[in-house]
Amino acid sequence: MNDLLAKEKIKKFLFEDIGTEDLTVSSIFSENTQGSGEFIAKSDGIICGLKIPAMVYELLKDADFTPLVVEGQQVYKGDIIGRAKGKIQTLLTGERVALNLMQRMSGIATKTAKAIAKLDDPTIQVCDTRKTMPYLRLFDKYAVKVGGGKNHRFGLYDGIVLKDNHLSYAGSLKEAVKKVRRIQGHMIKIEVEVETKEQLLEAVKANVDIIMFDNRTPAEIKEWRKIVPKSILLEASGGITIKTIHQFRGCGVDFISMGELTHSVDAFDLSFLDPLNKKDFRRKQNA
Repeated sequence: MNDLLAKEKIKKFLFEDIGTEDLTVSSIFSENTQGSGEFIAKSDGIICGLKIPAMVYELLKDADFTPLVVEGQQVYKGDIIGRAKGKIQTLLTGERVALNLMQRMSGIATKTAKAIAKLDDPTIQVCDTRKTMPYLRLFDKYAVKVGGGKNHRFGLYDGIVLKDNHLSYAGSLKEAVKKVRRIQGHMIKIEVEVETKEQLLEAVKANVDIIMFDNRTPAEIKEWRKIVPKSILLEASGGITIKTIHQFRGCGVDFISMGELTHSVDAFDLSFLDPLNKKDFRRKQNA
């Protein structure tokens, strides 16, 4: 993750939350009152975003965060993820921004790890898409990598994907690919989304870099891949979920891209507590 860019974004998140001041903490605590707190897991999963509290407190000044686990580690309900100490005003003012990001990122990492486990096919890499929340793409895509997945393109600027509307407006797949190659350099890969066998044959003839099978069944993919030379990478996409990804095991693609990883995030439950505020989040035996 680009730490410099992450800090710039977090600074704006803090501005949004704090405004002119934190009225609650400034009313209760003097500026120099010191304290500490613990970040505690309230569910099981993959922890992600351990840099975030450190960045938050660095920006707000006068507090520090020490992680007690490592990035990408499997944690369990009741585990202490990290400890923070410093001015109470800083600890409490930065709490929500830090938690919000870590909860989202850990939720994405956890879902990504689950998808990979459900697929259970080391020959296929599970990837994200551009279906991320505006302004959170840096964090979302980093979380996918922490969960064991791969990043698809970050935006419209670092890769070319010719979809149905591009092909329709361009007149044909052949014409669209020709125009791209006329403009772009050799470092830019061309991916084409295909929905029919005719489009597939045209993409193969155009010798594109990647062919995306859009909303095709595993059976169709197994049949269609026989047409594609090994020099062209293959991707499956479109409506693939945690519940259905196992059906694509052994289908022969190189990548599966899933919008669900980032557009339908189940936040990982985390809390920040004063150590004196004793709460037992541990899973009860035989519950």
